[in-house]
Amino acid sequence: MKLLILHNRYRFAGGEDRVVQEEKALLEANGHEVILLEEHNHTISSIWDTAVTSGRAIYSFAAKKRVKAEISRFCPEIVHVHNFFPLLSPAVYDACYAAKVPVVQTLHNYRLACPKAMPFREGKICEDCIGSLVPWSSVLHGCYRQSHLQSSVVAAMTTYHRLRGTWNNRVDAYIVFTQFQKEKMIQAGLPAEKIYIKPNFIADKNSNEQYKKSGNYLLFVGRLSEEKGVSLLIDAYIQNDLSIPLKIVGDGPLQQVLQEKALHTGYGDLIDFLGFQERKAVFQLMYNANFLIFPSIWYEGFPLTIIEAFACGLPVLAPKLGSMAEIVENGVNGLYFQAGDAVSLAAKIKWAMDNPENIISMKQNARHTYENKYTSKTNYRQLMKIYQQVIQNNG
Repeated sequence: MKLLILHNRYRFAGGEDRVVQEEKALLEANGHEVILLEEHNHTISSIWDTAVTSGRAIYSFAAKKRVKAEISRFCPEIVHVHNFFPLLSPAVYDACYAAKVPVVQTLHNYRLACPKAMPFREGKICEDCIGSLVPWSSVLHGCYRQSHLQSSVVAAMTTYHRLRGTWNNRVDAYIVFTQFQKEKMIQAGLPAEKIYIKPNFIADKNSNEQYKKSGNYLLFVGRLSEEKGVSLLIDAYIQNDLSIPLKIVGDGPLQQVLQEKALHTGYGDLIDFLGFQERKAVFQLMYNANFLIFPSIWYEGFPLTIIEAFACGLPVLAPKLGSMAEIVENGVNGLYFQAGDAVSLAAKIKWAMDNPENIISMKQNARHTYENKYTSKTNYRQLMKIYQQVIQNNG
């Protein structure tokens, strides 16, 4: 099968960019011919670039022309779009439609439901724009990049393409990661019959025996930002007198504030801020941790960190909220705590530390969850089933 992948890379590479590369490699490893056509946000470097990009985000004739030419040259059987925003724009769908090539769109975030792409505002979940014809609330609050102007551009893009039927008529299949995300995208107006659930995966580079190791610390891996709930985790330690060591991997806007808070409250030795770590080092930390703490206070999409933990045989402590409630199974491969509640989080940490026999079982189950759901082999089968269904529907 010949596949054309379209993706707009972010200025700072993240999980989404990694998924694109690994999915491309997976397809190539299984004998498919794949071309990746990318734009990159690093080209937006000035006020003038931003102004031009605003227009392109709604409809880019240049991107349409580029995709049309690549389709003509390569003759793909499927075009798989990962991220079109802002430089590719939904105009790429028109190029595919004109060439009669079916389109699959992976929804890595909630952009088509929420201009910010993350239904989260002022420290709490916000669904004001989900299902609204015109997402006025996002413009009023300047949700996208804290800018009323840029929020109005994204709102104009989603509204224009909703009115012209782009989302319903130019995309043959949407891929989401969980049933929860599917329900939110149906609420946003996407056709249910076109939405397929396929989670992300990671290539298995781990020994089946490594999950049996056990250290004496808890682990947080992620961006140190408000929505990730790392402040809640620090509060759980300070307010509830927790004594098991905590290692925090990652950086972000809250790093200095949180480090100072831990230091000034006497937790500087117990809570170790490790900053950014390479993936190999993160896996080693996961192999030897007791639990991964994932205290996010918003819905999340599909956190790769959780399935990386499962691959390492590491149980996950997460809130029963959004996608996390679907990925983590309470008492099986992890534990739930009440979302946003530091006391509930601390209580579950204490229970886990007081019941080591249960943790051994959860470690084994975490690894089994990975093996049953999130391997490259399983993911390939799911992806091909979607592609074949789309081709059949367009035959």
